[in-house]
Amino acid sequence: MTDKGKVLYVEDNFDNRMLVRRVLMADGYTVVEATNANDAMKMIETEKPDLILMDINMPEVDGYTLTAKIKSTPGMSKIPIVAVTANVMRGDREKSLEAGCDGYIQKPIDIDILTQQVERYIRKGG
Repeated sequence: MTDKGKVLYVEDNFDNRMLVRRVLMADGYTVVEATNANDAMKMIETEKPDLILMDINMPEVDGYTLTAKIKSTPGMSKIPIVAVTANVMRGDREKSLEAGCDGYIQKPIDIDILTQQVERYIRKGG
């Protein structure tokens, strides 16, 4: 299977990381992971992902703050970032987009459409 691109999944929950990794790798994506903001920044520099899937609710530094930091960092600002969150109240999608996210995927993740969502954002960004 061909490599469709590299996805960095920033997520503190092990089960969520495992699910997304399995689904995306089965469809030909390379998946790298980070569990917090510091690891994410290092992974972006070393791995050069084509797309970042960003959990919003993380301890210490939340996904909004990390997204804003990535988008303001030269060399990282063009990488598409998609919020992956259980925050589904009115205004949460807009808050993600205002922080700099290029898209929004609602949890629980629908594994039947996840790969199409990822492909759409990688094509848009790349």
